[in-house]
Amino acid sequence: MLRDDLRTLWTEPRPPDAPARVRRDWALLAAGLGGVVLEATLRENVVWRPVAVVSAVWLCLLLLWRRTHPLAVVTLAFGSVVLLPVASLVAAPREPVGLYAGMVVLVLVYALPRWGSGREVVLGGAVILAAFALCAVTDETPAAEQVVGFVFLLLPGAVGAAVRFRVTARERQLEQVRSREREQLARELHDTVAHHVSAMVIIAQAGRVLAGTDPAAAVEALEGVEEEGARTLEEMRAMVAALRDRGAGAGPAPSAGVADLERLVRTPGGRLRVDLGLDGELDALPPAVDAAVYRIVQESVTNTLRHAVDATEVVVRVAAERHAVRVSVRDDGRRTGRGRDGYGLTGLRERAALLGGALSAGPGADRGWQVEAELPRARSESRGHSRPRR
Repeated sequence: MLRDDLRTLWTEPRPPDAPARVRRDWALLAAGLGGVVLEATLRENVVWRPVAVVSAVWLCLLLLWRRTHPLAVVTLAFGSVVLLPVASLVAAPREPVGLYAGMVVLVLVYALPRWGSGREVVLGGAVILAAFALCAVTDETPAAEQVVGFVFLLLPGAVGAAVRFRVTARERQLEQVRSREREQLARELHDTVAHHVSAMVIIAQAGRVLAGTDPAAAVEALEGVEEEGARTLEEMRAMVAALRDRGAGAGPAPSAGVADLERLVRTPGGRLRVDLGLDGELDALPPAVDAAVYRIVQESVTNTLRHAVDATEVVVRVAAERHAVRVSVRDDGRRTGRGRDGYGLTGLRERAALLGGALSAGPGADRGWQVEAELPRARSESRGHSRPRR
């Protein structure tokens, strides 16, 4: 088991999408260089001042590559850290060589398990241990203080590993949400195809019965089969991207749609008034879009009930245009500084993207929270069929 764990650690890849440099990197570099300048200027007992300053500046510059090359920067940083005590053995200075600003290496220790691959973490950890052991041999610090220093050195690495584990766990949860959304789309695709194919079978049977006595009616029946087949293909194209690499069991489970919004917003929880506005032709939406509109409104209203502070009203607007359907949900709650963008909205974003649309959520212009979505209306030019309403 231990061998398997070590093999898993060794083959662990780097976290995806590691940023090369962000704004705070330059702020960190500026702070480090400022500390070097202040210490070199104000501190009187600096041994080998030029060497100490160059070494500290070198460590600060390495911070810029800590995410993209974590093993390389750790090797270069601790290699330079080791050179100072080794050189001090030859020259025998009265005090240790180096600046306190060199403590920026702790940021590199954090970055190694946070952004490195498993192989880089193992090799970089070996470099850190070797450097610490060599410094401990050349230093006359008591053993107890060296143990405390070693723990202090490894603490940023433990924090980096914990942050990485937390981020990885959240990404897995998000992927599970997306997977569940794809499974739901698979069931809706099954229902849509089953509906159209059943209609095609019935029309074809009627055409066969009428073929001998009324050829014109048989031709009309064939046209109906053609139309239903085209609709089926259209619905499948709208969702097939979500199902190419996923398998999902499908059973008949009718999904709610725009027609069910009136029932959904009728006194939700008693304390919240919902202002629902429907505009445009919403009776002939593709089933996938119809269900997505309902899910967006349902999740948004539910989030308002659970998380909005001092909210009294939710304004829901669903507008059908020629080529798209727009959904807007806004509440008048008080801002708390913390967003409500959880796993539910992540699933809705996935659904909107799979249908070719987009969804955004964030604080309102004045107060409260707002969710905006735009979904393509794939059959705006064709004769839509009205799905059964409940």
